[in-house]
Amino acid sequence: MSPVRKAQITSVVAPAAIGPYSQAIRAGGFVYLSGQVPLDPLTGALVPGGVPEQTQRVLDNLSAVLQAAGLSLSRVVKTTVYMTDLGKFAEMNAVYAKAFRDPAPARATVQVSALPKGAQVEIEAVAWSGG
Repeated sequence: MSPVRKAQITSVVAPAAIGPYSQAIRAGGFVYLSGQVPLDPLTGALVPGGVPEQTQRVLDNLSAVLQAAGLSLSRVVKTTVYMTDLGKFAEMNAVYAKAFRDPAPARATVQVSALPKGAQVEIEAVAWSGG
């Protein structure tokens, strides 16, 4: 069995990884994007505002990493959304719905007790990079 070929993807216009992980990895026709939290890529600080503003920043950060891979949000096939309060799901979903056209990616949304840097929203994604 041959080893999986994988390549690291890094964007300078998205926040740098805040731990021992890659922003994204290309492997087997897919790009696997690590969870993005709503950090301003210039300052490294959490963006001001609530769930809508944080969701938009997360999507912008994901877009920047995808762009470094030569892709866009239109190639995303699966996301996982992590929220600290599912009571604010509608606020996140309103912003999320503007970013993804039909057919929207498959998605799971879960509530967690905390996210890095005190964020309210984190999204990870898988994008199709093949044909």
